[in-house]
Amino acid sequence: MTPKPPSLSIEVLTSLSEVPATEWDRLALGPRKAEKSCAAKALDAAAESGAEVPVESECEPAESASQAPDSSPEEAESLPELPESASEIDPDNPFISHAFLNALEESGSVGGRTGWTPLHLLVRDAGGHPVGAMPLYAKAHSRGEYVFDHAFAEAYHRAGGHYYPKLQISVPFTPATARKILLAPDAPEAAVTAALATGLDTLLGRIEGSSIHATFLTPADRARFEAAGYLLRSDQQFHFFNAGYASFDDFLADLASRKRKVLKRERREALAEGITVDWLTGPSLTEAHWDAFFAFYMDTGSRKWGTPYLTRAFFSRIHETIPERILLIMAKRAGRYIAGALSFIGGNTLYGRNWGAIEHHPFLHFELCYYQAIDFALAHGLRRVEAGAQGEHKLARGYRPVKTWSAHRFADAGLARAVADYLRRERHHVDQAQDELEAFTPFRRGTGPG
Repeated sequence: MTPKPPSLSIEVLTSLSEVPATEWDRLALGPRKAEKSCAAKALDAAAESGAEVPVESECEPAESASQAPDSSPEEAESLPELPESASEIDPDNPFISHAFLNALEESGSVGGRTGWTPLHLLVRDAGGHPVGAMPLYAKAHSRGEYVFDHAFAEAYHRAGGHYYPKLQISVPFTPATARKILLAPDAPEAAVTAALATGLDTLLGRIEGSSIHATFLTPADRARFEAAGYLLRSDQQFHFFNAGYASFDDFLADLASRKRKVLKRERREALAEGITVDWLTGPSLTEAHWDAFFAFYMDTGSRKWGTPYLTRAFFSRIHETIPERILLIMAKRAGRYIAGALSFIGGNTLYGRNWGAIEHHPFLHFELCYYQAIDFALAHGLRRVEAGAQGEHKLARGYRPVKTWSAHRFADAGLARAVADYLRRERHHVDQAQDELEAFTPFRRGTGPG
C-alpha cells in the first residue's frame, strides 16, 4: 500500500522575527546546532581561564594587478584533485543561522528600500512543527549577490521585458556556500522540497517576477534544483586547505623556495612600520572595536562600491547574538587601529568577509585577510579558509581554485533558452580556467593539500 503523503502547510515570512530562533536553527543547523567548532571551544576555554586570545577575511584585493600570480606552469606539478567548495559541508555554517539572517533585517541592511524584501518560506507538518525552510528575497536589482546576472537583465530589458522583481534564494552579501533548502533531521524530504517548490512558483506569480535564482549551493541542493529543471551555473573562488599543518611555518615548508621567500617578505613588510595585530572574538569584542571597524568598512567600501551594504547596527546586533562566531582581525599603529578584517567562524571553516583600512601600507591587506586568517585556522584546527569572492592574486598566497554553483529558472521560455546556451559555454570556460590556474599554485612538487 502506498503511504499517504504527509499533510503540510507553507507560510511566507516577511521577517524572521515571525519564527523562534530555535525553530529556524533546528532546520538550518540540524542536530549539530548545539555543537561548537573547535575554534569556538578553544576561545571559550581561553575566556574562562582568563588567558588572552593569541595575537598573531569579504576581503577584496587591495594590491595592484602586479601582485597576480607569477609562477610558471613548469614550476609546479598539478596537485591531486580537491573537492569543490560545495563538497566541504560546514556542519555549523553561521550564515544560515537565525541570528545572522535576522541581524540583517533588524539592522535595516535588508528590507525597506534596500531592494531586498524578505519572503522566507517555512513548511510546517500537521502538528504545526517546522520541517522545512528557505531563505528567500524579492529583489529589485542584482547587487550584493556575487553571481552576476546583469547581462541577463539587460538582454531581457532590450527585448521589452521586465527582469525585476526576481526571487533570490541566498544569504545577502555573502558569497559562501551553504544549504538553502533547510530540512529538519526527520523531515519527509520529497514532500517538503515539493512544498517549497510550490511556494516558489506561487510567489513568482504573485510578484510577477521574471526568474528564480539560488546561489552558492551545496551538492545536495544543487542536485535538487537541477532535478526540478533549473539551469546550473558554475564559477570559482580561492580557498586555503589545511593539509594537517600545525603552524604557518609547516605550510611554508610545502611551498617552492622562491614563493616561500615572497610570502615571508610580504609579512615582514606588512608590519614593518610598528604595526601590531589583535585577534578579537567573543568577550574581547567591544562596541569601540566595531566603531573603528565600521569606519574602515565605510571608507574602503564607499571608494570601491559607492554605498556599502551593511549598516552600523548590523555589527552591534551580531555582537549581541553570536560574538563567539566572529573573528575581528585588527591592525594597530601608533596607538590606534588603522585597518581590520572581519571573519566568521564555522564548524570547520573560517569565512573571510569584509575588509577596510584608513591607512595604506604595502601588503597589509594580504596580512590581515589571508595570512592572519591562515594563522587562526591552523591554531584552532579549522580545515579551510574561504577568503571571499574573486581574486586570482590569492593563488600565490596558498589559496587554491574551487568551484561554486548556482541554479536559475526563468519564466520566459525565450530567455531561458538563451541563458541555457550561454551557461553551457560559460561552464566549459570555468572548467578550463580552473585547470590552468591550478598550475600557478606555489606548492613544491608532490606537496600541498589534496
